[in-house]
Amino acid sequence: MSKKRKIPEINASSMADIAFLLLIFFLVTTTIDQDKGILHKLPAWSDEPPPDATLNQRNVLEILVNANNQLLVETDYIQVNQLKDIAIKHLTNRGRLPEYSVSPKDAIISLKNDRGTSYGVYLEIQNELKAAYRIVRDDMAYDLTDGKMTYQELDDCSANVELDANKQSYCERLKEQIKEEYPMKISEAEPVNLGGK
Repeated sequence: MSKKRKIPEINASSMADIAFLLLIFFLVTTTIDQDKGILHKLPAWSDEPPPDATLNQRNVLEILVNANNQLLVETDYIQVNQLKDIAIKHLTNRGRLPEYSVSPKDAIISLKNDRGTSYGVYLEIQNELKAAYRIVRDDMAYDLTDGKMTYQELDDCSANVELDANKQSYCERLKEQIKEEYPMKISEAEPVNLGGK
């Protein structure tokens, strides 16, 4: 005669607790990569139509980037590391050379990318253009402060509430004067298929 043996049951009452603890462990120990991007301050929304602007073509520095990440500035292919110097020439020309801008206030940099342009190259171009603006603004800041402050230092000074109000006002006035002389005018067109691949 065979006796039926009962198979012992596994106690599963603590399984939910274990799963919950594992979930908490993985949430605490896992890092999430953050997307990196470019900070751009967009203009305020307006219902008014934009003003009609007639541009002097010499005031516009045209930069085209194709799907092979090649840069065409006006009519010349260049490397990304040459872009900053060309942008500085364009911003500081003051009408001397006929291929660059008439004045810094009128200087515009027009950037047009191909849909196949890599994001890395796009970021490099943005960095070079912003570096050009930073250099020309710093040069003017040095001139206005007898070599004591950069544009960024003027910006920090104008926002520092711990400083005396006269110093803050002085820094703000100089910062605005520099921004008025060298407004950052980078125009970006909708990406298109420029070719290259």
